[in-house]
Amino acid sequence: MLHVIFYQPRIAGNTGAAIRLAACTGATLHVVEPTVFDFEDTKLKRAGLDYHDLAHLQRHPDLDDCFAAIPGKIYAFTGHTEVMLPSVHFQDGDALMFGPEDTGLPVPVMDDPRVTSRVRIPMLEGRRSLNLAISAAVGLYFAWGQLGYVGGV
Repeated sequence: MLHVIFYQPRIAGNTGAAIRLAACTGATLHVVEPTVFDFEDTKLKRAGLDYHDLAHLQRHPDLDDCFAAIPGKIYAFTGHTEVMLPSVHFQDGDALMFGPEDTGLPVPVMDDPRVTSRVRIPMLEGRRSLNLAISAAVGLYFAWGQLGYVGGV
């Protein structure tokens, strides 16, 4: 099973979409607090549709608590690296970590010794970033594909 970490997300709809993504892939979504929205937010619920009960969701009070729940390697997704997604070889238990929508992951988080590598999703030059939920989907489906889409139909 793969893991997706949303570090202090700020847009409820993105987290709702990630809940649906987790439900559809079997991944566990880890949300590191604080968030600026309530988990009863209507935008979060709407984006997740009726998948909330099917998703593996863990909320963590801090990064240490989150990292303790990850059995594999941790990959920090950022535009500030030369390591491209296709060069990473994911294994069962690995985690894909994403930062807040407006700032991305803070440097101290990416520099944490428990982070295996920074990873970049390729895109055209001059483009700043993808939407958070889309980035998580691109990374997760790439990693899950390397594992043979275990459990998928």
